[in-house]
Amino acid sequence: MGTAPRPLAGLKVIAVEQYGAAPFGTLHLAHLGAEVVKIENPKEGGDVSRSVGPHFIDGLDPTAASGLFQALNFGKRSLTLDLAQPEGQRVLERLAARADALIHNLRGDVPARLGLTRDRLAAANPRLVVVHLTGYGREPERAAWPGYDFLMQAEAGHFALTGEPDGAPSRFGLPMIDYAAGLSAALGLVSAVMAARATGQGSEIDVSLFDTALFHLSYIGQWRLTHGHVQGRERRSAHAALVPCQLYRTGDGWIYLMCNKEKFWGALCRAVGRPEWTEDARFRRFPDRLRHRALIEEMLDAALSARTTAEWMAAFAGRVPAAPVHDIAQALDNPFVAATDRIQPVATGGGAFPAIAGPVKVDGARPPLAAAPALGADTDAILAELGYGAAEIADLRRRGVA
Repeated sequence: MGTAPRPLAGLKVIAVEQYGAAPFGTLHLAHLGAEVVKIENPKEGGDVSRSVGPHFIDGLDPTAASGLFQALNFGKRSLTLDLAQPEGQRVLERLAARADALIHNLRGDVPARLGLTRDRLAAANPRLVVVHLTGYGREPERAAWPGYDFLMQAEAGHFALTGEPDGAPSRFGLPMIDYAAGLSAALGLVSAVMAARATGQGSEIDVSLFDTALFHLSYIGQWRLTHGHVQGRERRSAHAALVPCQLYRTGDGWIYLMCNKEKFWGALCRAVGRPEWTEDARFRRFPDRLRHRALIEEMLDAALSARTTAEWMAAFAGRVPAAPVHDIAQALDNPFVAATDRIQPVATGGGAFPAIAGPVKVDGARPPLAAAPALGADTDAILAELGYGAAEIADLRRRGVA
């Protein structure tokens, strides 16, 4: 494993975060070298995901052993701090004076109450960027509403696009709105920090889960706005317009084909031994094939059932866009994954555990992973960096501020 440069080295981020959205966004920043300081309320046991099971990793501090918590918080620092106390606010101001940005994913009506705004912190640092990652925004209509990923998928139409047409509306299997909102917030943060370094003036960034879910309707939403088309669920996870692009049966299971360029239709026909299909007027172009989707499904099911998924993958490799349908174990045990550094060891006190590496390579190398911190693991060190003496730190702890 090479040593990866850290392009965000020197970027200092305060993160008042929990669960998925903001932690996923700052995870990317930490992977790329940013110093991410998680502020966690000691009275509440810190980030709630620290206690979420059912799977906990041996060899780690109990406050950091949750597999969910580890996956979202590699390489960060933990500072316990009660922001509801005046002294906690003073610690925050000292921290903000040395930071580039602050990000939170609290309910929309909470940041003003806890002093997590530009109005409150600009005096300590006029270059500070403040990123609000909320459920529904900070506008009065829904600022006080708790917001979660699956709620957004439901209200923004994602359930109506997921699953089989004759089944119940379904959510996506992962919290993709959390992840997408976290990435949008991280992009907004880095962009605003670039501007602040150029101008000396920070800014306030707002990203909401709801806006993210709505934005991700993308072309499906555009079809409704400009053409009145209301897209629904398609059979076998098919694309709404491109054929063939769906699940097909093989001799031992399923395969997903995605012939999203005209040339791939011809390559598929030749690979399955049916070159004459390319000359059939019913199948020549995408609009033709869309009209005959059911017939193509029947024909391809029959042709593909002659061999196993693995055999077809070997035949299609590099010529026809195709993928086997894996469960989670198969996805992680994939030889394509095993042959690379996509799974990395993360050191614990007396050993290591495997984890999924970040997706960004820098000069050909992936930054190595460091374990997520125990609750408050860095509190004394960070307070000392801010100028607090040992007696002051002890007093803050005694009073439940830190």
